Parts: sequence; structure tokens; C-alpha cells
Amino acid sequence: MPLADHFLTMRRDVHSREVLARGGDPEAHSILERSGFVPVVRLHETYHRLPVGLDEAEEKRLATRAVARLRAVKYGVDTDAAFDTEMREPHYLPLGSSIAHLAERIRDATTSDEVADALTELTASHDGVLIALGEVLAATAAFYQDLGQPPDPHTAKRLQYLAEHRLAVLWSDLAHMRNDLADRHQDHPQRRACTAEAGPDEREASAVCACPPPPPRLTTTPVAAPAAPAPAHPRR
Repeated sequence: MPLADHFLTMRRDVHSREVLARGGDPEAHSILERSGFVPVVRLHETYHRLPVGLDEAEEKRLATRAVARLRAVKYGVDTDAAFDTEMREPHYLPLGSSIAHLAERIRDATTSDEVADALTELTASHDGVLIALGEVLAATAAFYQDLGQPPDPHTAKRLQYLAEHRLAVLWSDLAHMRNDLADRHQDHPQRRACTAEAGPDEREASAVCACPPPPPRLTTTPVAAPAAPAPAHPRR
């Protein structure tokens, strides 16, 4: 990680009077968002701001808490005196870290059974991650339905569509793959448990094991989400 990504600024903008945070890496951005900040993505920059409509006392509380959380995990934060603090909040791994651990299990897996076990955490029909995500979408849709702004019923229907069609297809496909792997009981031909020993025919004298190099990590291109409805009262 570049050293510059470990530093942020958090200041009240002299023109807009918004409290803005700039800099940091994805982990810092996650901490800001969990502290109440809203990401702003522009063509040439990405930064974070506090939500609109807060009074100054609440802005100070949220900004000060964000500074305490960032410094607790060793981020450097250059901030206005109003938000400076000696407090440090304990840092706990977020829920997403548990899900990301499933990816590590799959990357390290050598058998179809191991991958099936990991995918079960996603696809379990009663308490799997995807079932829980569907409940979150449904609960959010119900909240939006009668919230009172003109776009809200549309947002509720969009959430219901995502839960009933997009998420349902994802669950169905992954469940099928999980069941297929559970029936195979197959060792992966390009992976095997590491014995930490190199055979006598190993060409590389410096080798400490006979394992092949790891396969390249795949990257995915994000798919644009459907456009959200225009807010009833656009910001300036």
C-alpha cells in the first residue's frame, strides 16, 4: 500500500461548509462510511462528506468519532481542531471480513468437498448468507414503501425485484454448484496439500516444496447498477 494512502485530511470546507474527508485507502473509506460519512465519486477525485441536514454538534460528534477510529488503526489524520481527539476506539473486524474468509478457504481448497463446505455458508436454505441478504433487502423495501417521498415506492419495488429475481438466480446457481461439488469427492488436479518438501528431481535448488506456482487472481469488472430515481429535492 502506498504510504500516501495511510494519511487523510478531515476539514470543514470554507466554501460549502461541509465536513469533508480526503485520502486514505479502501479500509479507511470503510471506516469513514461506518462512521456516518457518504462517499462522493467524481471523474477526477473520490472523497467523503457528512450527510446533509445535520446540526453542527452532530457533525462534530461524527467527525471526531471517525478521527478516533482511524487513528486507532494507525491512520494519520490531519484535521481541524474541532475534530481533533486523543480518544481511540477499539477496532473490530466487520461482518464482511467473515464472508471474505470464505474466499480464502476456496483459494486454499484442494478438494471439491472443501469448496462445497465453504459455499454452503452462502447457500444454506435456512440461515445462509444469501438467504439473510434477501431478508435485508425485503426489510429495506418495507421501510421505503411508506417513507413518504415520491420516489420511495419505486425504490421499494426495485429492492423487491433485486431480491426476487437477481438474488434468487444467484442463490439458485450457487446452490446447484455447491451440490455438484458435494457429490464429486474430487481432488483438484492442479492443487494438493503442501508437504513442504521438494522432490529429488526438482530443478530449482532453492525450492522448499514441490507445489506449482499459484494461479493468477481473476479480476472482475463491476456491473453498473440500475439507475436510482431522482431525489424529490435535488442537492445544490
